[in-house]
Amino acid sequence: MHPFDIVGPEEIRDGTATDAYFLRTETTLRHAGRNPTVVAEVTADQFPDGDFELLAGVKDAAALLAGRAVDVDAIREGRLFDGGPVLRIEGPYLEFARFETSLLGLLSHASGMATAALEARRAAPESTVLSFGARHVHPAIATVVERSALLAGLDGFSHVAAGDALGRTAGGTMPHALLICFGRGEQEAAWRAFDEAVGSDVPRVALCDTYSDEVDEVLRAAETLGDDLDSVRLDTTGSRRGDFRHILREVRWELDARGFEDVDVFASGGLGPAELRALRDVADGFGVGGHVSNADPVDFALDIVEVEGEPAAKRGKLSGAKQAYRTPDGGHHVGLADCEADGEPLLEPLIRDGEVVREFDLDAAAERALADAAAVGFGTDA
Repeated sequence: MHPFDIVGPEEIRDGTATDAYFLRTETTLRHAGRNPTVVAEVTADQFPDGDFELLAGVKDAAALLAGRAVDVDAIREGRLFDGGPVLRIEGPYLEFARFETSLLGLLSHASGMATAALEARRAAPESTVLSFGARHVHPAIATVVERSALLAGLDGFSHVAAGDALGRTAGGTMPHALLICFGRGEQEAAWRAFDEAVGSDVPRVALCDTYSDEVDEVLRAAETLGDDLDSVRLDTTGSRRGDFRHILREVRWELDARGFEDVDVFASGGLGPAELRALRDVADGFGVGGHVSNADPVDFALDIVEVEGEPAAKRGKLSGAKQAYRTPDGGHHVGLADCEADGEPLLEPLIRDGEVVREFDLDAAAERALADAAAVGFGTDA
């Protein structure tokens, strides 16, 4: 047994990370000598409704289905979708039947978090926005949280092990616990010790709301660290925050009045897109946590739409293999795959004969996300 309550990579890879009825389906089909060639599609909505979401998790989906005797087409990570399929599988049904549960989970959870992260990114497009939400989820999926945040264009994240997995360096400086360990009235000692202890590559960002008024602590930090101070962070709890915008404006004013114009002001603590829009002109950067990591997964489903080349679908689903298009006006169109349409086809080859035929570049995906968001008007201010 695992020491932690997690399903490991081995179970995901061998298909036992699944719902039991898929294994019983395998048993039944093999008993009956049936294994039809099918087309199956992953969709959230059948038709566009104007509610765009950002696709993520395709890299893991490709790893899950690699080596199976299937062909897979998928929308690229970092593209927005609105109805119709985001991924299509063609092959003998028993080649992928047991992987449906994991496939949907990989796409659903990552896409939900990436969509929320893109909301934050679009709310403060000129600000530094960091992902601080890994503490709200099981540590086993921290990398998914941080990768989804980066895919949506956020500037960085806080989780060390996720950084190791992604080949990126985690950010973050000090928690309230550091200040409390030094004690009330000893904030200067804590900031000074931090400055002396950590590497020169770590920004000097002083947390300035532990014990006293934010302006008081900010000015004390600035006087203590002088030119070494890069930024101050305010993370006042919601129960004590008051008018956060006024506090940030006051902090900025008092820093400037004393010659600390180069010290940035960073805000965190329960912030979402609405708060970022309201504060983006009075803060230089933000930490966003639960809005990203606690986002609802996208409600994807996988449905068979063709059997042995013939259209087939359960009641309420659309039969036949489909394609999704980005129309010239930035819209989303869904049509049958063998019909011509006016627009850019979004589903592209992902796996052919079991081999992954696509590379995954996280920076390129982030660029796609921001470009697509602009094209479709995602997150446009009301």
